[in-house]
Amino acid sequence: MSISLSSLILLPIWISMAQIQQGGPDEKEKTTALKDLLSRIDLDELMKKDEPPLDFPDTLEGFEYAFNEKGQLRHIKTGEPFVFNYREDLHRWNQKRYEALGEIITKYVYELLEKDCNLKKISIPVDATESEPKSFIFMSEDALTNPQKLMVLIHGSGVVRAGQWARRLIINEDLDSGTQIPFIKRAMDEGYGVIVLNPNENYIEVEKPKIPVQSSSDSSDEPAEKRERKDKVSKETKKRRDFYEKYRNPQREKEMMQLYIRENGSPEEHAVYVWDHFIAQSAAEKVFFVAHSYGGLAFVELMIQREADVKSKVTAVALTDSVHNVWHQEAGRTIREWMRENCCNWVSSSEPLDTSVESMLPDCPRVSAGTWKLYLLVTAFEYT
Repeated sequence: MSISLSSLILLPIWISMAQIQQGGPDEKEKTTALKDLLSRIDLDELMKKDEPPLDFPDTLEGFEYAFNEKGQLRHIKTGEPFVFNYREDLHRWNQKRYEALGEIITKYVYELLEKDCNLKKISIPVDATESEPKSFIFMSEDALTNPQKLMVLIHGSGVVRAGQWARRLIINEDLDSGTQIPFIKRAMDEGYGVIVLNPNENYIEVEKPKIPVQSSSDSSDEPAEKRERKDKVSKETKKRRDFYEKYRNPQREKEMMQLYIRENGSPEEHAVYVWDHFIAQSAAEKVFFVAHSYGGLAFVELMIQREADVKSKVTAVALTDSVHNVWHQEAGRTIREWMRENCCNWVSSSEPLDTSVESMLPDCPRVSAGTWKLYLLVTAFEYT
């Protein structure tokens, strides 16, 4: 007799029920019953997943999607928007498919930054060797030489990369809603140099090397009987571990490890690095920041570490739904005072645009973005 996958999923519930029952069989009997139940599970049947292979296209065309003239992602045959639940009852597979499409869109946005916005892709660290992990940012041709104005854009946390505000908006709304491209084009039209940070590109992933496991019997002078017992325990442990791994990772996805990028291992490090090597070196008399969500926290951390330099060069900061916290980040009084005068945080709200919103923190003013769906309203360019 085999037990179905659904029965296995219910198994933890059965165990919990057995543990809390009072007046039932003693622990030995419950353990015996549980072992009998587990012995009847057909592992081969269990692993016959309905989940298709995690093998997805590497182009938009392969996914049969394209951006139309309005910048909306649409199916090339049906004209329909993106469908997340491509396969019913396979959430993990659908999520992996969504992530694969997201990686393609990230590369697509990079191409738009270079081709449509005429930005240059700059590798960092600037002194990186050929073999070490690298990241990059994007800059306009005049980013370092424009004598008047420089605009710096910082996105939030998560899967987004340079040029994006929100992947979800790119996929479900359009490119103008989810990317920084409208900001970049308007800034350049109004005479700003532009630098686009890439604060989430903190590491590269490589396949984890397999570490050979040496048998205990090969390196032990213990008696044969003791070695046999230890080997038996080791084999049973390996069997349980393999079972767990087979259930957790049924398609044997590669185990990856992260190699962090020097001086850019976090959004905060990245902001400081780009400031030191690019923004601080720029000729612009006035520097303006637009920072979304965690980007606001990264800016505050930059201020804490480079307070005098930031005050001397930055004219104004437009934050959108910033998650910074001047108390937790231990921003000093002089920083808080400067932020009250030079920063503004537009937050998701149903109140009319620019209506004052109460804040518990004594830092910059908070005003309504005029919507709960924050499309990053263009207000920063009002500062001159």
